[in-house]
Amino acid sequence: MHLTKKPWGLWAAAFLIVGGSVLSSCNKTPGYGRRTANKPGKKSATTGAEFSFEENDTTQFFVAKNAEQIPGPNLKFIQGGRAVLGSQEEDVMAFRDNLERTVTVANFYLDETEITNNDYREFLFDMKSKVSADSMQKLEPREDVWGGALSFNDMYQSYYFRFPGFNFYPVAGVSWTQANVYSKWRTDYVQELIRKEREIDSTFTKSQLIERGVAMADFRLPSEAEWEYAAKAMIGTQYLDENQEYGRIYPWDGRGVRNPYNVKRKGKQGDFLANFKRGRGDYGGISGNQRNDGEILPTNVYDMAPNDFGLYHMAGNMNEWVYDVYRPLTYQDADDLNPLRKDGYGDEEENYEVTMLTDEMRVYKGGSWRDVTYWLAPGTRRFMHEDSATNHIGFRCAMISIGERGK
Repeated sequence: MHLTKKPWGLWAAAFLIVGGSVLSSCNKTPGYGRRTANKPGKKSATTGAEFSFEENDTTQFFVAKNAEQIPGPNLKFIQGGRAVLGSQEEDVMAFRDNLERTVTVANFYLDETEITNNDYREFLFDMKSKVSADSMQKLEPREDVWGGALSFNDMYQSYYFRFPGFNFYPVAGVSWTQANVYSKWRTDYVQELIRKEREIDSTFTKSQLIERGVAMADFRLPSEAEWEYAAKAMIGTQYLDENQEYGRIYPWDGRGVRNPYNVKRKGKQGDFLANFKRGRGDYGGISGNQRNDGEILPTNVYDMAPNDFGLYHMAGNMNEWVYDVYRPLTYQDADDLNPLRKDGYGDEEENYEVTMLTDEMRVYKGGSWRDVTYWLAPGTRRFMHEDSATNHIGFRCAMISIGERGK
């Protein structure tokens, strides 16, 4: 028997055309289709009821068409992702307190520079009208951190914080506690300026602004994981898909601290890529053209080349406070999504014979002008009491990233 071959290809094509037109018409129905924060549609996807876009309309459900985070000045967007954090160099100090582990860090913002003397003096100027003289005294940076019984650095007690020539050098002598007060002040100050610039009614509370699609998140100290992730800037090693060609010991490529020939960075081949102590008694090399690691002391926060996230001095110049309480085993205790140690939870003080490991001990990172190369690696970590201050620890602020950025 001869079977007539049916034109299945034509039928399939016709079906696809008709089906496609139906789907297309469904997607074009007013109020339906793919939703985003800035394109919510006209109707509810689940009830079909029409949205109201008038803020004062009490008869219908209000949906904001705007979803905007206002991050504030000096912040760089840091795209989050999976990363291997921890010490990737030999643990010469034998601390074993930051072994390698894989974590994921969410999107956030981070200051492109360390907070400067000028920034901190602006804070003190504004606070004079808000707090008592006694409170002001507690906010002043400790200028005596420059003094020493067997050194002639005492003159910096008078000049480093006050002299305009040091305006854009990183502030020193600030404790973890003071850095947090600064962050809270900056939040209030910047948010008030944004309200005025955008003519946002001062009676609107933070929750009301959030519902209307305007987010002004708080400035704060970064978590240790955020800081370390941002310092390594592994985005610069991406190769296709999710492959990274190599790891990083420092915030730049290579195993050395000089500018290699094949890396397109500011400066000359062979120049140092950070401001650090080069060896015993050697803080900056000999005079003339050879002193190319920034300065003998801290240097301008824009000196040296930024890393691949656009952040300056994520190694050297100044160590930086992060939020975390110090515990040696945080790397194995903390969550693998946005890890943070807020206190001694799960690793209480009584677990240690060393009584100094209290919840007042805070982590600092990055190495400084007076540290040797080992401490420039983002994976290294040290700690100090939150009310202590030195001439080699400063800070920068972070901020969360909210919702659908750029959509």
